[in-house]
Amino acid sequence: MYKGIKARYRLTCEFVRADDGTCLPVSVIGTGKPVLLLHAFGMDARQFIPFIVPLLSRYRFYLPHYRGFGMAADVSLPQFDFIEHYAIDTRTVLNHITATTQTERVPVAGISMGALVMWAYFGRFGTDKVSRFLNIDQAPMIHHQPDSQGGVFGDAQAKMFDRFRALIAVSQPYMALSDFRHVPDSVKKALLDTERDFSLLSVGSRAAFGVTQLSSMRPSYRRAFYKHLTWQHKIRALHAYTTLPYDYRAVLPTVDIPVTWLIGARSKLYPANEQRKLAALLPQVTTKTLANAGHAIPMDAPVAFYQHIKAFLSNY
Repeated sequence: MYKGIKARYRLTCEFVRADDGTCLPVSVIGTGKPVLLLHAFGMDARQFIPFIVPLLSRYRFYLPHYRGFGMAADVSLPQFDFIEHYAIDTRTVLNHITATTQTERVPVAGISMGALVMWAYFGRFGTDKVSRFLNIDQAPMIHHQPDSQGGVFGDAQAKMFDRFRALIAVSQPYMALSDFRHVPDSVKKALLDTERDFSLLSVGSRAAFGVTQLSSMRPSYRRAFYKHLTWQHKIRALHAYTTLPYDYRAVLPTVDIPVTWLIGARSKLYPANEQRKLAALLPQVTTKTLANAGHAIPMDAPVAFYQHIKAFLSNY
């Protein structure tokens, strides 16, 4: 898929050494000013590439693979609080980018989990090294709070979290099995069904819904041979999501750089009206709403997604 792009724009991989000595893989493509793109939960960072191809002659995109996903699927995570650790890894990647390109500050775009990581980053490190931020359909909180219902899944949060907890419980006896093929089929089915339903909640268009539904079909004979390299990490991440507060609302007033907040009007993960309330806490924010998109904006509105990335970078 990437051969032609690689030949023309030199899709490469750089390895950045983290504080714990781990080498973090970062896909790099393009020939211009540096831009950092942060991927969603379960996403391979290289899935950004189809949406940025027209921009590769102007920008050099850095696409880090977070531990447990993509090219870092076999990279261990040393702590339970994976979002905070990803924020530390992001700092390492930004240090690498600014040092190797002699750039003081870099534009950053994060989608879903990648955006949540940036809210954690701003809480730890401030806006140092970041010139502007594109937040793609992500609230700075996971759990609803007494003064805000801006957490994930809207009115369905309690139901979905109960489902996650049940999945975590049935998976625990098998977490030492790195090979997913050795996990009992009932546990496999529970995980894959949860992944499917999460993906279906993420899309807002009929076309994306159909593609997602078709691609996630895995009957028992397919499950028997499915390797699923990231299954353990996903279970641990779901455990963290349901256990840790992940509330970065207090960080928003301190983010003193321009922020563009891209909202899917049909988002079932983070309702649009709640996102707008939270965006208002930022000193410099521009909100953009895509009428026909859900949470997975690149799938629902790929052309509009490209246009918004282009606009976000236009003054850079």
